[in-house]
Amino acid sequence: MSQDKLDACFSDWTAKENVAEAMIPLIGRLYRKYNVITSIYGKAVINQSVIGLLKAHRFVRQVENRELSVHETMPVLLALDKLNLGPAHIDIGKMAVRYSDHGSGKPLQDFLAEELKDVVNRHKPREESGAASKDVVLYGFGRIGRLLARILVEKAGGGDNLRLRAIVVRKGKAENDIEKRASLLRRDSVHGSFKGTITIDEENQGIIANGNFIKVIYASSPESVDYTSYGINNAIVIDNTGVWRDKDGLGQHLKAKGVSRVLLTAPGKGDIKNIVFGINNEEITAEDTILSAASCTTNAITPVLKVINDRYGIRDGHVETVHAYTNDQNLIDNYHAGSRRGRSAGLNMVITETGAAKAVAKALPELAGKLSGNAIRVPIPNVSMAILNLNLDKETNVEELNDYLRTISLHSKYQKQIDFVNSPEVVSSDFVGSRHAGIVDAQATIASGHRIVLYVWYDNEAGYSAQVVRIVNQMAGVQYKVFPAATV
Repeated sequence: MSQDKLDACFSDWTAKENVAEAMIPLIGRLYRKYNVITSIYGKAVINQSVIGLLKAHRFVRQVENRELSVHETMPVLLALDKLNLGPAHIDIGKMAVRYSDHGSGKPLQDFLAEELKDVVNRHKPREESGAASKDVVLYGFGRIGRLLARILVEKAGGGDNLRLRAIVVRKGKAENDIEKRASLLRRDSVHGSFKGTITIDEENQGIIANGNFIKVIYASSPESVDYTSYGINNAIVIDNTGVWRDKDGLGQHLKAKGVSRVLLTAPGKGDIKNIVFGINNEEITAEDTILSAASCTTNAITPVLKVINDRYGIRDGHVETVHAYTNDQNLIDNYHAGSRRGRSAGLNMVITETGAAKAVAKALPELAGKLSGNAIRVPIPNVSMAILNLNLDKETNVEELNDYLRTISLHSKYQKQIDFVNSPEVVSSDFVGSRHAGIVDAQATIASGHRIVLYVWYDNEAGYSAQVVRIVNQMAGVQYKVFPAATV
């Protein structure tokens, strides 16, 4: 390669870096001032680094068979910053491509004003809008609780969204209990360091994460807490302990002063609504004071099963879950009440039961009695896979099926739930941190006539936590218009 070619490659890269660096304050201002959440083909760009932005642009090449450059998205950001927008989710990558394909020579500012007319000039300063944040309390601070805390802090925006006000835990044996809990929030062996700063306020018994004061409340039972004494009112409590799963148990939270609603991060029992966001969240009503976010596996498989059933019809099938080990298992062989779970999680594949296949019917009644399921716990700490072995009413083939799922992941109302990857080299660790409920692996798809096998990856911690937060947003009335709107 000639020196001129080498110099040109490097010059092109540095030019892109310069543009990406200039995008960062624009993205931040749109978010914190206007509550406009930006993304690039579903990939969040808020609080991203320069390299993170460039990788998000590069991703488009995998799904759209075309390059997307920062030179296309930067003008979109500049134009958005002048439109005095109201709260919205705007995919600047799709907007840039849409303008390229359908702009017809119209000035970008005019094109965007027309596309976003429902939110143009709808911005109101907080003091005029009367908007207020919704108090959220985490009851329990384990794996899911800490990931929920990270997401809630990240999405605090300008202060008009969900606001994490407190965590409720049992007092630990160590004198420096708050310090230890803050350390677990700050550092995570799977998900890496917290993106921001964390300090401890011993005097007021709280953790300050990126400016968010989070009260640490010690309690032995839900009804014993008076949240109003801490200035917390009408709070949504997210119970991630898994101790109570029925209305009687979870109803204890509603007896506490300052609580209005409860969300369980596990499958609910009895007549509790099990919600998979994107599938049956329209069933949530103002009268629902206790809800369940179902399980991580149910969230991962239900959206894919829904779109397959809608297009092809599912006669029957089997779901096999290859699941990362959890804290419920033993580190080394020891007594466990469950079958096989007493054996070392880090050394064995462990066959166990899963209720996810049957639980799908609570969100998709049309699949009741059609699916069986089982699970294998494997020696990795995070990211799982669901193998969907299905018999369909209509025939299909690999190319058609993958093309359909790719389109769904990009342009449908399920794009937050279903992701799509088409690489022969991906492995489980590549999906750590994914905020999608599930990711279809196109290279592994099998289809022959009426029979198909789909492999769906999912971060059973981060992806599930993102689904939980989506439910809480709806419960709190924090929902914004999405642009461009779904086309399929």
